[in-house]
Amino acid sequence: MSFTPSRRLLLAQAASLAGAALLPGAWTPALAQARLPEDPFRLGVASGEPTRDGMVLWTRLAPRPLQPDGGMPRAPVEVRWELAEDEALRRVVRRGRTLAVPEAGHSVHVEVVGLRPDRPYFYRFMAGGYATPAARTRTTPVRGADVQRLRLAYGACQKYEAGFFNAYEHMAADAPDLVLFLGDYIYEQKATNNGVRRHPDEEPMDIGGYRVRYGAYKSDPHLMAAHAAAPWMVIWDDHEVKNDYGGAQARAPVDPAVFLRRRAAAYQAFYEHMPLRRRSRPVGPDMLLYRTLDWGRLAQFQFLDTRQYRTTRTCEALSNEKSIPDCPERWDPSRSLLGGAQERWLLDGLGDSRARWNVLAQQYFMGELKRQTPQGVRYSNDGWEGYPQTRQKILERWRDARVSNPLVLGGDIHCFMAGELSLKPGEAPLAAEFVGGSISSLGSDNKTFHALTNQNPNIRFADGETRGFGLVEITPQACDVRFRAVRTALKPTSDDFDIARFHIDAGRPGLQRA
Repeated sequence: MSFTPSRRLLLAQAASLAGAALLPGAWTPALAQARLPEDPFRLGVASGEPTRDGMVLWTRLAPRPLQPDGGMPRAPVEVRWELAEDEALRRVVRRGRTLAVPEAGHSVHVEVVGLRPDRPYFYRFMAGGYATPAARTRTTPVRGADVQRLRLAYGACQKYEAGFFNAYEHMAADAPDLVLFLGDYIYEQKATNNGVRRHPDEEPMDIGGYRVRYGAYKSDPHLMAAHAAAPWMVIWDDHEVKNDYGGAQARAPVDPAVFLRRRAAAYQAFYEHMPLRRRSRPVGPDMLLYRTLDWGRLAQFQFLDTRQYRTTRTCEALSNEKSIPDCPERWDPSRSLLGGAQERWLLDGLGDSRARWNVLAQQYFMGELKRQTPQGVRYSNDGWEGYPQTRQKILERWRDARVSNPLVLGGDIHCFMAGELSLKPGEAPLAAEFVGGSISSLGSDNKTFHALTNQNPNIRFADGETRGFGLVEITPQACDVRFRAVRTALKPTSDDFDIARFHIDAGRPGLQRA
């Protein structure tokens, strides 16, 4: 069964996307337009936010991705889509039309419903006489379904200048059911000549600048292939806006009103380039990104936003950088990395979960990460170490609610790291955690990370010299994690290998090297 929306529905969709700025006089020529002069699908396609009966299908029309308007006319354009049960797209089960409007960067977010649960589907877009190749997506199992296996890949930190995205070639080949991206999809700094390739020169400050930056990143063929291989769930970290920002505060002093205008542009561009639902559409500088995903009875995922709502950093008077000594304010229970509303949502959700595995998908290494320096012990005030009481509340909730098999996945620190989380040092672990490396962003030498493992017994493995991603296999009985590495990100292609493997038995949160 297929469904094609009426012309009236198309016009209503355009109005909801663009508001009063899109006048009716622009619609008729747009809908009548037969052909575009260039292929508009230079940024590929993506899917995400899967549910038991659907998902989001995404594309953005941009024949010239390095222009602020993508090389598109200042008018809405009709886009057709179809979804089928087979890769050849012969058994089409849904099709439709929508409008790509300039006020949304000519991006398209189709929310498909009415599909069958727990199965693959294939889709494509068509516009202006061009069509995309078929891409793969899937629905989730019904909540509470008896699911025997889930394969997911996760990654973070893909600085365009620092290296090629060849890790995604291997991620796509691993055929995951689901991909989690945990932050730093773009980097916002000005271009330099210090890397292996160059992104657009100017640091983005407005919507046009951020669209250009995403245009450079999403033009990468390996990234496009990974998006076409499986549905993605995405969260951000800091570089999608500005390095080390938190709330309405950049690391360097800036007028909050000026910064919030920049944050609004960055959030709008993030939405335009990700397969997100309408509920995440930004309103000015605000955007709802924390959410839950169920995978039958096997797993529940909680996705966190640790940037937008956090309390102002503390202890900065003691240091001119984010590496700080301890101070009483660091332990203030009123300070939160998540903000009050998100914190309550998370703690309530953990208590209500009936999943076999409960996965916290967030931006950092969550466990204690102290550094011994000539000036004494130092902590980062940018992640969980700046807000240890928020971490403590989550650990206590895991314990008190007897949350089944908690597991933490993270990014940010440009290394592979595996560790265990306990309420107090030396106590039995409550959960295991894994940072899956970085796709291309450079890390530190292993001498530095080996020192960290000596200073922090909760860290069981660390490697900062290798790029790659994490691959996780979850069954009712166990969870297996592989750190999938590339031999070099300094070339367009590279061989891959497993740098480490880990095993966790259900009901026993301690790590085992496999």
